[in-house]
Amino acid sequence: MASNTTFVKRQKERARQEKQREKDAKRKQRRAEGPAPRGPVEPGVDPDIAGIVPGPQPIPEE
Repeated sequence: MASNTTFVKRQKERARQEKQREKDAKRKQRRAEGPAPRGPVEPGVDPDIAGIVPGPQPIPEE
């Protein structure tokens, strides 16, 4: 039974390593693609808050 336990542990470790390799490959691919392109930005306008209206917001329709 001890050899069976060792075999199961080895399988789990290989699966963990394979999953880590896949995650690393995806991470490298995302880095190679670079950030998503943004649209044109007007000078002096912060794109994070562009289009936000101060004051009470309209009630969203259901």
